[in-house]
Amino acid sequence: MKLEQVKYAYFLGIGGIGMSAIARYFNSIGIEVCGYDKTPSDLTIELEKEGIQIHFEENIRAIPSKFIAEKEKTLFIYTPAIPSTHKELVYLLQQEFTLFKRSEILGIISRDAFCIAVAGTHGKTTTSTMIAHILYEADINFVAFLGGISANYNSNYLNKTDGTSLFPDKNIVVLEADEFDRSFHRLNPDIAVITAIDPDHLDIYHSAEAFRKAFIEFTHKIKRNGKLVYQYTLSENLNSGISNYTYGITTDSNVNFRSRFEGVKNGYFTFNYQSTTEDEDSIADREVTGITCGLPGFHNIENATAAIGVCLDILHLDRYDVKNGIKSFLGVKRRFEFIFRNDDYVVIDDYAHHPQELEAIISSVKELYPNKKITGIFQPHLFTRTRDFADGFGKSLSMLDELILMEIYPARELPIEGIDSEWLMQKVQTPKQLMDTDSIIKKIKTEKPELLLILGAGDIDRLVPKIREVYATF
Repeated sequence: MKLEQVKYAYFLGIGGIGMSAIARYFNSIGIEVCGYDKTPSDLTIELEKEGIQIHFEENIRAIPSKFIAEKEKTLFIYTPAIPSTHKELVYLLQQEFTLFKRSEILGIISRDAFCIAVAGTHGKTTTSTMIAHILYEADINFVAFLGGISANYNSNYLNKTDGTSLFPDKNIVVLEADEFDRSFHRLNPDIAVITAIDPDHLDIYHSAEAFRKAFIEFTHKIKRNGKLVYQYTLSENLNSGISNYTYGITTDSNVNFRSRFEGVKNGYFTFNYQSTTEDEDSIADREVTGITCGLPGFHNIENATAAIGVCLDILHLDRYDVKNGIKSFLGVKRRFEFIFRNDDYVVIDDYAHHPQELEAIISSVKELYPNKKITGIFQPHLFTRTRDFADGFGKSLSMLDELILMEIYPARELPIEGIDSEWLMQKVQTPKQLMDTDSIIKKIKTEKPELLLILGAGDIDRLVPKIREVYATF
């Protein structure tokens, strides 16, 4: 279907972070949008304020009749999180309507654009949002579909139209290339960034090797004359048929885009950037010194290095705009987000739900606050992920001084016999407790943890307002 022919767009699962960005895009270009979601949320409230109609009960009659009558002008879009028994989904399939996955729509939207796609087990949301923010600071026109809520813009959809067009015949589209369900195979980017290939979603891929091969296949979706940028420790030859650029925190001159950590100043991580590429001559022209990262953490320096490489060395944006973009970047909600901070107490909320992500944030917090006792609340996400990476979870969670563990958040899964938080807790060496939400709040009120991490990808973020309120009374 050509987008020029689309008059309506109907979403099953409109409140999801990826679905809502597309809904906002269609709404912004004059397409009438409505949809279903299971429960109201802050995001659905924002969508309704923007004029999008949403209902929260499975009801075939809630689908506007004109959407049905003019089905050739209507996009029906669904998320894999919608169960196959959903009444509206069953009806649309029985009536032989064409349904699209979110990834298919992103592929259609970005097909004729200059597409920058960021993939990776972790870091892709922050890196893609950094790139979008730098483009905004450089006054470049673009559209961005983000996998999180940008703290700078309070949105997961950005559309700048009053700046300079970098390419005369096409717009720039920045998006997150999701490996779940092989969604990123529907994209054909001009620039692809890969941040990490640590195995995940083994319920779909079944093995680490199959997971790695999916990323290699993604690199072969890059357009001819496209660019591939990847973290330098991913040493395997991902795609020799296009221009490859490596990046990371290193002094190895064989790495194309590299950063050197300088220290923590006033609570911020600072670093220098240097690049080596075949199309440049002067090393001096490829250095940026004294960069202040608006986000703490070594993993965020790596994310920033990838974003700088794309914007400075590939897109050739102004050095000042790039440096200022990194400094002014406020991050993504639930990515190293400070919930409360004063001289005595610090509370940080993070989406980390994979062992490597947990290790990265805990290491960064230890670097930032070496003298504070770190208490972490962790909600495991998915029974299969907990089972497949139990030893890794045990190791990373043992880096905490104290662990508060919640029950596993099932999301789309059914329980697996023998796999629960009690079982996982046995693999953690640090002092630990299994607690429900009420007990957690009571413990915080009584013990007043000086540094608290809220970790997980489920519904643990619903604890955040309550925890913030408690700390405000200390």
